[in-house]
Amino acid sequence: MEQSLADLRQNYTRDGLLEADADPDPFIQFKVWFDQVLSTSIIEPNAMTLATVGANGQPKARIVLLKHFDNRGFTFFTNYNSQKGQELEQTPQAALVFWWGELERQIRIEGSIEKVDTAESDGYFSLRPWESRLGAWASQQSEVIESRDILEKRLEKLKSEYADLTVPRPPHWGGFRLIPDLLEFWQGRPSRLHDRLCYRRSKEGQWLRERLSP
Repeated sequence: MEQSLADLRQNYTRDGLLEADADPDPFIQFKVWFDQVLSTSIIEPNAMTLATVGANGQPKARIVLLKHFDNRGFTFFTNYNSQKGQELEQTPQAALVFWWGELERQIRIEGSIEKVDTAESDGYFSLRPWESRLGAWASQQSEVIESRDILEKRLEKLKSEYADLTVPRPPHWGGFRLIPDLLEFWQGRPSRLHDRLCYRRSKEGQWLRERLSP
């Protein structure tokens, strides 16, 4: 018998999140949780949902990978000509969501967007696998393509051209940094009485922490 979606539920019992246990600095608290995720077997622990806004006001969301974080913000890389790249240029506001089901945790982050400098983009690009660097040239991300065969032929041509050469970073490829003004840490709890601690940046630049009702 097919299971009803209404019957799908999980009672969270693993942990709690009290003010006494959470760091007053949201970046430090993020690092604490992220380090704990890295000690698990979760696949792609740095995977996050990136939500942007289209020119017509339509929200868009997709999974991207976090590649760096510090007290400036959260950095990811993409093709600047892609749909998300153009949306971030037009409306430099975005939201991120991390979901770590095995730890019964979620983090929501909202803020403004800036491009990282060329040195930072160059540095990360040089660390990518060789074929991934070629892929950044081969793919006109988000553009309509007639067949996969076209994409694979582009890649093979690039492999031949750069067989003994360093692959430079394409000018249309680089990093964005989300500078947060809100971070919410969610810990699943029994009876749907989850813990939600929200950090908001004040106009003076200070972080204010408050508990939200689940």
